[in-house]
Amino acid sequence: MPEYGASLEELRALMEYRSAEAKEKIDTDYGGTAGLCEKLRTDPNNGLPNSESELETRRNVFGANEIPPHPPKCFLQLVWEALQDVTLVILLVSAIVSLALSFYRPPGEDTAGTDDSEHDAGWIEGVAILISVIVVVLVTALNDYTKERQFRGLQAKIETEHRFFVLRGGQSVQVVVNELVVGDIAQIKYGDLIPADGVLIQSNDLKMDESSLTGESDQIRKSPEHDPIILSGTHVMEGSGKMLVTAVGVNSQTGIIMTLLGAAKTVAEEERKTAKREGGDGASGAEEGTAQALLDSKGDEAMANGKAVPAPEADGKKERSVLQAKLTRLAIQIGYAGSFVAGCTVLILIIRFCISRYAIDGKSFSLADFQYFINFLIIGVTVLVVAVPEGLPLAVTLSLAYSVKKMMLDNNLVRHLDACETMGNATSICSDKTGTLTTNRMTVVQSFINDVHHKDTPKIESLDQNTAKLMMDCISVNSSYSSQVIPPKQIGEQATQLGNKTECGMLGFVLALGKSYQEIRDRHPEETIPKVYTFNSVRKSMSTVINLPDGGFRVFSKGASEIVTKRCKYFLGKNGALNKFSSKDAENLVRDVIEPMASDGLRTICVAYKDYVPSSKKTADNQIAYSSEPDWENEEAIVGDMTAIAILGIQDPVRPEVPAAITRCQEAGITVRMVTGDNINTARSIATACGILKPGEDFIALEGKEFNARIRDENGEVSQEKLDLIWPKLRVLARAQPSDKYTLVKGIIDSRVTDSREVVAVTGDGTNDGPALKKADVGFAMGIAGTDVAKEASDIILTDDNFTSIVKAVMWGRNVYDSIAKFLQFQLTVNVVAVVVAFVGACAIQDTPLKAVQMLWVNLIMDTLASLALATEMPTEELLKRKPYGRTSPLISRTMSKNILGHAVYQLVVLFTLIFYGEQCFNIPNGRWAPLHSPPSKHFTIVFNTFVMMTLFNEINARKIHGERNIFKGLFSNPIYYVIWIATMISQVIIVQFGGRWFSTAALNTSEWLWCLAFGVGTLLWGQIVTSIPTGSLPANMTIGSGEAPTNDPLMPDYEDSDTHEKRSGQILWVRGLTRLQTQLRVVKAFRSSLEEFDERRSIASTHSVQSIRGGFWGGGRHTTTAASPDPANARNAMAAISHRQSPQPYPYYHHQQPRTPSPQPHIVVENGNAGGNGAATGAPPKQESNGKTEKVPLVQQWSPDTNSSYTQTQRSINKSMSLDTPVSVAHV
Repeated sequence: MPEYGASLEELRALMEYRSAEAKEKIDTDYGGTAGLCEKLRTDPNNGLPNSESELETRRNVFGANEIPPHPPKCFLQLVWEALQDVTLVILLVSAIVSLALSFYRPPGEDTAGTDDSEHDAGWIEGVAILISVIVVVLVTALNDYTKERQFRGLQAKIETEHRFFVLRGGQSVQVVVNELVVGDIAQIKYGDLIPADGVLIQSNDLKMDESSLTGESDQIRKSPEHDPIILSGTHVMEGSGKMLVTAVGVNSQTGIIMTLLGAAKTVAEEERKTAKREGGDGASGAEEGTAQALLDSKGDEAMANGKAVPAPEADGKKERSVLQAKLTRLAIQIGYAGSFVAGCTVLILIIRFCISRYAIDGKSFSLADFQYFINFLIIGVTVLVVAVPEGLPLAVTLSLAYSVKKMMLDNNLVRHLDACETMGNATSICSDKTGTLTTNRMTVVQSFINDVHHKDTPKIESLDQNTAKLMMDCISVNSSYSSQVIPPKQIGEQATQLGNKTECGMLGFVLALGKSYQEIRDRHPEETIPKVYTFNSVRKSMSTVINLPDGGFRVFSKGASEIVTKRCKYFLGKNGALNKFSSKDAENLVRDVIEPMASDGLRTICVAYKDYVPSSKKTADNQIAYSSEPDWENEEAIVGDMTAIAILGIQDPVRPEVPAAITRCQEAGITVRMVTGDNINTARSIATACGILKPGEDFIALEGKEFNARIRDENGEVSQEKLDLIWPKLRVLARAQPSDKYTLVKGIIDSRVTDSREVVAVTGDGTNDGPALKKADVGFAMGIAGTDVAKEASDIILTDDNFTSIVKAVMWGRNVYDSIAKFLQFQLTVNVVAVVVAFVGACAIQDTPLKAVQMLWVNLIMDTLASLALATEMPTEELLKRKPYGRTSPLISRTMSKNILGHAVYQLVVLFTLIFYGEQCFNIPNGRWAPLHSPPSKHFTIVFNTFVMMTLFNEINARKIHGERNIFKGLFSNPIYYVIWIATMISQVIIVQFGGRWFSTAALNTSEWLWCLAFGVGTLLWGQIVTSIPTGSLPANMTIGSGEAPTNDPLMPDYEDSDTHEKRSGQILWVRGLTRLQTQLRVVKAFRSSLEEFDERRSIASTHSVQSIRGGFWGGGRHTTTAASPDPANARNAMAAISHRQSPQPYPYYHHQQPRTPSPQPHIVVENGNAGGNGAATGAPPKQESNGKTEKVPLVQQWSPDTNSSYTQTQRSINKSMSLDTPVSVAHV
């Protein structure tokens, strides 16, 4: 007999039942929910005892609430991946052939010209190249390894952010979801993402969105009487309740499906790899974890059926961030140019050699000549190595990873890496008011009770006792019971507010009157409450029905004063007298009470009540007599004809640091707009206090209704032209619906009235903010007040809900952009110089002045070390003193182009002078035209050393990209930078003095060293001359990467398969740029797999109803008790079945923002309730109606399970965006 009355298998089987079946099963097998609690040894009112041993026992019996992640890749795996680079492979093969040939001596060859020891030393160059390649591979793998560890740390941090309220030992406590155990009593509320399966014990107006499991977009009403089963991965869209946790981790519905998907994924992977080995191209586009053939046929099927496939989704590409798109394009263009130059170099060397050796000298071909050809190939490949800026993605990733780590300390938890960089370009921030601009510590500071306007907390004795009782009962009972005010532990400290802050402010008012809200709640336990109409953005109020002791019901209501007062027929006047409340009285109330309170920045809440009594007991005018129980579903009738008790003015003071932060934003060229659900007067008052609205300026504040009236045309559709007339001046949007926020954000992003296109950041906390958060370029969710749904739609979580943290995010974002620009300026200078020197050398002297090993060393300096040094600069306040770059600004500005070309000219002049006249200047032997395997010459050692010195000193110049003169400013603020610089310098000295044949260097004397240093320092002086050239006088076309990167750019590689990087067209496979970009972008590859696990754990991959999945996997078996080792063939068929079902994908936790291509302004229709059903917010494209005009934007984005929102399309685009090693997306987590 198990220790508990229900075994793990029984509970898993129970979770397969639905609706009435489930209720019946619980009643017959367990004797109702109370019996189930008893069998699991838990108390429905107090939860589990809060003892670690009890929790551990349950974890051992029923499992822990986590799905084990994939193990991280070991260092050797990362080394193997770094070795997949085509150019490194060519170099390795060339080096090995060169090594073999160096030992081969053709018989009878005249060796009089060369010394035996020289010929014997010919092997050294081959070995040196091998060692250099090994160093490059190890450095790449080490970078990947450290970054992967960083990302796993970030993932762990994000996981611990998801917390849940449970009852333990009678106390409501918040625990990390991983710590939930079977038997826990969890409190669920609006906006929660359910982390485990359970059975409902008690509920208030609870509606769930189960589309992530079933594909049904309608909300499912849940109650202990009708449908008590709550499944993990679903969202609470309305209401609240308590549930008994019955299955966690791999045993929950999410976990079981994850296990099945994992098995199917392995099978699909094996099949695809087999197909690859057999040379078939049929599986080249396999999506991870889905049956390939189906995926390919789905899109065609949709097209064949005449369905319009949404372009961004069909394209399968996630829209890239501004910087990623430009960088990828630039890197590939340079890759092409480098490949061309390298190819020309090899051809010229070979042609010249053949003509001079076979045509002019008339020698016949011998096997030893292969050494020359191999040498030419090595020279060509090293030119390519230096030409392609594979350090670019590395610099981006390092800079982002470094910034993300530091941003955590600034209360920014970054969930999508590219959001960090996008934030630097933000031109507009649409912020919530409550909690972001204000402290979110609500207190009732004014009240209007019994016709008296109290400017502070009244004494309870001065109030009419009946009115005071009604008011305190209404506040205490008509609120979520999880909202609590915990008294301070020490005198002088503030009380702790748990739960909804508005409710906490009102509960604080009850405490200030000297009464206990808990005593009132104890008289009305949650189980005894007949009906609750929970707060949502449409109702803007909350109502609760309680039983009266003498029979009958009392309805308590609270909400926005202008909404609740409209429903009131009576008002409690002086001494509690019942007064009629006419529309004239309502106008007076607004003018004399509500508006003055709102002008003081207060949120006004009206509390009201209504009594239903049996016909025989009616004694007062405001009582409603009934003969049969009222119809609680007829909400309009229930909350009509009420009696207002009081108006409360709640203060939420502006955070003291916000006005200064907003001023900094405005100085930085960022417009701050406030979007709030509050009254226009309250909003205007707060906006003025923050500095968003300034007296005398031509800015406007609108209410949601007026805003909609102004932006819609005669057909009621949103007109972009009308919107463009309003948004530039709009600073405050009050009484805004979530759909208004979405319309505003979309309108600003799509607008083209400004020169450089707006980049918009949005803050949100509610479930209904999901659409706006996903639409925005950067979505900020509140870490404290935010719902799980909002957090999942966001890019960055503000862990302290504070606006100043957004300003820090802007600073970090700009710093990332600047770090990358610094690296670009430095790298492109080196690229131009190295490529030109190698090419001209090959043409003019049939040799390259910079040897292969030397080139690899330069490549190491400028790629890995320089990217590390320049990417880790700390942000400064200076960054906020310039305007944002915007969407269309160039990647390489005219100033940067001027610096790149100016320094390249200086370096080329110096190097060519040394190459062609160096032996005369220094009185040393000429190093040109040296035969193969001749010892290293001082001449070319000076050329190499001078090049490295100039590169090193140019790294100091590269720290400034805006034409600043003082390049040393802040030089010692970044220890990583100067340590790397000094280490590189010391290494160079060692290489030159002791490198010998290994590095093709000859030791230099002091005067030669001083000359090399002088040329290096000359770079700094030359930099001052270049800075003096006025940028304005340069042609405008000197900028690179301006405008928006085209969406269907032929240069943008689009890899079908994230693992093998098999390309649709093989034309560029040989280009080093592409493969090397991939190598560097594997940055987070191993992390990705664990990320997918985590993602799937949070929200289930799109599948049809769980039972039918089970049917699919196990041939229809109803009560499956284990999913441990599914049969691969079945799993594969089931995967196919899943793919066939075009049901939607849940909120992706990490990836996939909505495509942001501008679209014609559609008509926005707000959907709510069962009519449209608030589904889970998603990244799905807007649903187009048949006339092609109407776009429905539900209050919460939802899936519509028509064939058009096919799983295939969505999955394809999601998988694309998740593939962290496609060169398109720079480490987009």
